Amino acid sequence: MTADTATETRDADVPPGEPTHDCPYCGRPFAREEYRTLHVGLDHPDACTDAEVAAFREAYREESEDLRLFRLKAVGGLVLLYFGFLFTYSLVT
Repeated sequence: MTADTATETRDADVPPGEPTHDCPYCGRPFAREEYRTLHVGLDHPDACTDAEVAAFREAYREESEDLRLFRLKAVGGLVLLYFGFLFTYSLVT
């Protein structure tokens, strides 16, 4: 990683003046500890300790649950929007 890339990544991941959670292997900063934990498990799996692997699995499980809930809400919203347009169209025509 070049110095320019590191600066761009730092600017994108953490707002200026905010505390960071740095990766112990590559030094990349993260705004939240959960993001760092997921990064370590995905990008440095061979270097992880047993505690880091356990933390990664827990963070991954929680992230998966959050994504599943988001998907359900998104599908529900689209279904409501579709039937709302369908009902409006049937009243107008």
